[in-house]
Amino acid sequence: MLRLPTRFAAVILSFAPLFFQRSWRHAEVLLIGAILAPGKRTVTSLLRVAGLARERRFVNYHRVLSRAAWSSRAASRLLLGHLIQVFAPSGPVVLGIDDTIERRRGKRIAAKGIYRDPVRSSHGHFVKASGLRWISLMLLAPVPWAGRVWALPFLTALAPSERYCRVRGLQHKKLTDWARQLVVQARRWLPQREIVVVGDSGFAALELLAALAHHKVTSITRLRLDAALYDPAPPRLPGTNGRPRTKGARLPNLSKVLASPGAAWQRITVPGWYGEGERSVEICTATAVWRHGGMPIVPIRWVLIRDPQQRFTPQALLCTDLHRAPEQILGWFVQRWQLEVTFQETRAHLGVETQRQWSDLAIARTTPCLLALFSLVTLLAARLRPAEREAAASSAWYRKPRPTFSDTLAAVRRHIWREQGLLTSRRSAHSAKPRP
Repeated sequence: MLRLPTRFAAVILSFAPLFFQRSWRHAEVLLIGAILAPGKRTVTSLLRVAGLARERRFVNYHRVLSRAAWSSRAASRLLLGHLIQVFAPSGPVVLGIDDTIERRRGKRIAAKGIYRDPVRSSHGHFVKASGLRWISLMLLAPVPWAGRVWALPFLTALAPSERYCRVRGLQHKKLTDWARQLVVQARRWLPQREIVVVGDSGFAALELLAALAHHKVTSITRLRLDAALYDPAPPRLPGTNGRPRTKGARLPNLSKVLASPGAAWQRITVPGWYGEGERSVEICTATAVWRHGGMPIVPIRWVLIRDPQQRFTPQALLCTDLHRAPEQILGWFVQRWQLEVTFQETRAHLGVETQRQWSDLAIARTTPCLLALFSLVTLLAARLRPAEREAAASSAWYRKPRPTFSDTLAAVRRHIWREQGLLTSRRSAHSAKPRP
């Protein structure tokens, strides 16, 4: 059996009250094994790396995911508390939200569907993939030893396919409905903090933006260049009959503002532009009311962006906080790319898409646990000494100025193995040559 390192005990044992005593002993083995195991993250591979390959009652470890009584929502709340305390103790809490497809096949996986593959598809090429669709809420916070912002998952939900809901007589929920529930849940967990949510164009829905603004959550997403924007409604005069006005005069489309010679453009420098360092762009901003027939009315600040060197096509962003500076809006939106990095890192190093559960409850628990393992490994690395967590494995053809997640995972693994007594003797500076 593996021994729990003393430095990691405070973080890992904080999840023990969520389980019964017998279930926690099995869950702790699976947690340590998931950190140490290379390749697949099946339960059997976790037991092998933990030295339990001859455990006869191996089914008890499977039941932690398929039958044991524990709340994944309570675990998400506890994990978010740890992340806030270590990486975002003050200032606005910036959250990123996005969905991903876990490619799974099999007749017993009931919640799977056919979706557009965002990785293999392009504007002119459509590729479909069979699998499970997950929507994840992540904390966007700077990690000191990495020197950049990481997306740390803490709350992930399964969005079943429409066929799954139709067969079971359930009402199918859109992706924006799941996003609203996740963000409102985080709002209840952090009632005193300012929350900013960053998403891509799939979350630029008036119902979602209005619902989040009602809960005092600032939203930042992309905006269509042909969106219907209006002036705010004029003041209502005394004695006016009829319903109050909801909008003023129609404003020009952002595509026309882009081509207008009289637009006021301002050049700014954005740090950390999609992993390329600083980038100089030109922006134009104003406030408006976004309205569509039958939809809620949302006041927004729009930011139009163009590249002086024309390396990317012009695009527009929106923010539901009218008083937020456009430089801050653009800086937060650029951090959204870290969500894609986290999805890729979990597939490459934490075994997402390699698990093999058939039970509905086990499927709903395993992938969120593996995504949360990314955040847990980062939390454990924060308790190491700077020299241990800042070591970056490089080669002659690839120099790493800063450690990545693979280096962080290696540092945590090294400390766990060291606790088991796997230490080699230090190399002596003057070694004596033995006599023949």
